[in-house]
Amino acid sequence: MTYSIIAHDRETGEIGVAVASRFFAAGAAVPYVGARCAVATQAFVNPVWGVEGRARLAAGESAEAVLADLASRDAGRAIRQCHMMDADGSFAAHTGADCVDWAGHLLGDHHSVAGNMLAGEEVVRATFDAYLGASGPMAERLLAAMEAGEAAGGDKRGRQAAGLVVHRGQDYPYLDLRADDDADPLAELRRLLDVADERYVHVAGAMPTAENFSGLTDRAPIDRAIAEAEARRAREGRVSRSRATETGA
Repeated sequence: MTYSIIAHDRETGEIGVAVASRFFAAGAAVPYVGARCAVATQAFVNPVWGVEGRARLAAGESAEAVLADLASRDAGRAIRQCHMMDADGSFAAHTGADCVDWAGHLLGDHHSVAGNMLAGEEVVRATFDAYLGASGPMAERLLAAMEAGEAAGGDKRGRQAAGLVVHRGQDYPYLDLRADDDADPLAELRRLLDVADERYVHVAGAMPTAENFSGLTDRAPIDRAIAEAEARRAREGRVSRSRATETGA
């Protein structure tokens, strides 16, 4: 019912997952991301694969071993699909024999893509290849890859939900966006990402971490970054896409 991508940037340490589906709130059901690992559980979703898988990967187990164990214990393995990345950056995937066509996966050195109930194999291939050719921040590359998969046919039943999660070496997300019920959920994610770039990402980048418990406590650098981003948008002729109410209205 879904296609998704897991990616790891070895230079920045960022880990991201993006998903799209003709299934309500897929962005809540599919991704399980941590500081050093990620799991995407889909088709007939088993959230325990996500919760247990993430914990075991974070503890140092390999993706291949964890996935094999989860599948061996689950009587519903034939209707499950899952791919994951371990703390060493290695990927593994499972596409059950009874997942609805088209269903399959691709594994690379830095990313993996899996999907089921798709228009065809080209959806997974287009998503996989587009990530390789994309540039910019992790979130932008993930979204560009998903848009390529949609252009190749996407979920053969249509569109409803999408989600995008990025972690920057912490157990909490740097960015977590979702469109739970939308006629064009990837376009809605694109809008939300544009709005996040206005203020949110500058605040998120200053948040406390496990290594820096207090984070950045001086507002001045954050305010400068927000002002610079606003000036850049003005020079480029771009207006805010936020739907927030105006202050003082």
